[in-house]
Amino acid sequence: MTRPRKIALARRTLLAGLATAAAGGIGWGAAGTAVAGGRSRAVTDGRVAQGAVDAEVARLESRLIALRRDLHAHPEAPGQERRTADVVARELRAAGLAVTTGVGGHGVIGVLRGSRPGRTVAYRADMDAVPPGDIVGGGPAAAHLCGHDIHTTVAIGVARVLARFRRRLGGTAVFLFQPAEEALAGARAMIDTGVLERTGVEEIHALHCGPFPVGRFAVTPGYGLPGQDRAEVTLSGPDAPDAARRLAAGIGGLATVAPPQTPADLERMVADVQTPDGPLARFVAVRARAQEAKVAVSYRCWPQERYAEVREDIRRLAGSYAGAAVSFPAEPFPALVCPEPEARALARHLRRILGGDPVTELHAAFPFNGEDFALYLDRVPGTYTFLGVRAPGAPITACYPHYPDFAPDERAIGVGVRAMAGWVAERLDSRRVWDTDTPR
Repeated sequence: MTRPRKIALARRTLLAGLATAAAGGIGWGAAGTAVAGGRSRAVTDGRVAQGAVDAEVARLESRLIALRRDLHAHPEAPGQERRTADVVARELRAAGLAVTTGVGGHGVIGVLRGSRPGRTVAYRADMDAVPPGDIVGGGPAAAHLCGHDIHTTVAIGVARVLARFRRRLGGTAVFLFQPAEEALAGARAMIDTGVLERTGVEEIHALHCGPFPVGRFAVTPGYGLPGQDRAEVTLSGPDAPDAARRLAAGIGGLATVAPPQTPADLERMVADVQTPDGPLARFVAVRARAQEAKVAVSYRCWPQERYAEVREDIRRLAGSYAGAAVSFPAEPFPALVCPEPEARALARHLRRILGGDPVTELHAAFPFNGEDFALYLDRVPGTYTFLGVRAPGAPITACYPHYPDFAPDERAIGVGVRAMAGWVAERLDSRRVWDTDTPR
């Protein structure tokens, strides 16, 4: 997840190639079993049973936590994920997946083919750490303060679990381990290699650590995260620096929401995104900085159709200064918007397998964060869901990305693997695409 204020829009690398088939046996043994009601079952109606998934996750959980701690201790900035990619490739090969490295930079692809025909479903995890300039308050070095180490670990766990039951799976699971999410560059780089087309991906799913209690998920039907637009205004004349400061203040006045300054502000924002028709149902978040005779602007809107409106407002404000020149990128970076049927189907799945009420539904987007997972959802349907990582009694800053005391509850790893291994297995075998019923 990119930081509220500073977003780089770096772009692309070249095709590295992609393996498309998995060969040989799996590295984690034959299909496991789980005891339920006195009977040991790995499958239900020819498919992987959730009880078997849960048992396998329990077997792997301590090893996955150790893996996350290793990744956490070796953070790598966007575009520099060499060691992380090596660890991911090693783990996937050990699980029997076909692995391709160097995709769109340090991206890694793992392909797991089931024993029967089915659909092709992708699962994406981001691998990079937060660069020092994007840590709230700044930091001395890149650090895993956004949860990408957990995302990577959960994805490896899902791959291991599904590989365990490979002989019972239909379809093909494609695992995308992406570099450079924090720079909004990695998704574009991987997509530009043709990975979605080469693997025939029909849908894609992802989790992101979120400020919700551990054990809970937040689904995002019709919402997600905002995109971002930028502008640069160049002023002329002897008073240009002073004019730039005045213009920056005027453009900043377009904002309808201010960045959180205190833990109470963060708590309020988390409550607001869960409120139907609440204060964040529509917003404009703006940052405008005067730099000598220029004004640099970055802003986020919801809904994304408002970018045209805000561009006109910026042009109007700049037009009151003689000789002002305004430039925008060709188009804003797109918003991440989750289709409603997919998100609601996932919510039903989570309630069924986890029991109780493990799901929160978001009715707004967090205004100050973005995600390049938007580029995948622009091409294929899927889900983007927040995985609660807040430990009991922990302050909000310990579970909100990019804060220096970010310390997610590691129990979220097992919860995430249980949920997403079962979900991907279900989607692989689904005989229908999306409708109002739970896929079967």
